[in-house]
Amino acid sequence: MARLAIFIDGAYMEREFGIRADYGLLCGEITRIVDEGTQEPVDLLRAHYYDCPPYQSDPPTDEERERVSKKRAFLDMLRGLPRFEVREGRLAYRGLDGQGRPIFQRKRIGTLLGLDVAFLSAKNRITHAAVVTGDSDFLPALEAVAREGVSVWLFHGRSYMVATELWRQADERREMDAAFMRRVERSKK
Repeated sequence: MARLAIFIDGAYMEREFGIRADYGLLCGEITRIVDEGTQEPVDLLRAHYYDCPPYQSDPPTDEERERVSKKRAFLDMLRGLPRFEVREGRLAYRGLDGQGRPIFQRKRIGTLLGLDVAFLSAKNRITHAAVVTGDSDFLPALEAVAREGVSVWLFHGRSYMVATELWRQADERREMDAAFMRRVERSKK
């Protein structure tokens, strides 16, 4: 039986779609698509979600506290999903841009994803890796995975927003268009 691991770039999902997906449905839809594409049963080993908590100054503002609280609640909800793991990096403050807005950089996310996907591939725990991103930071990890014989599936938003090298490295590509997102949309309770 084919084994699948899903790797989700949280910042990419938020930037492209907002946090409005039901991640259980998202993983089910990705698994179904890979299953149909391989024409053999596919078992989801685990889904990994990578993101950073929002920046918080010292002392934090009320707005920063609220942003951090909402993100924590969201990540805790994800941790409660079956076969789901949340991996957190950190957000580093890098100064101000030309308009005086703060510049932040995500740290450790690419390393965490790279280690996870490389370990699972090298230990022959997966035959397929589905990556939800458009970011070329993950390219070295996907190149290594492909060398291990793992089939790389890229799930992405608008194709013109996907790094060319990432697009080329993927064995299969699926756009998460409006119809896809409607199938995995979180109910508004």
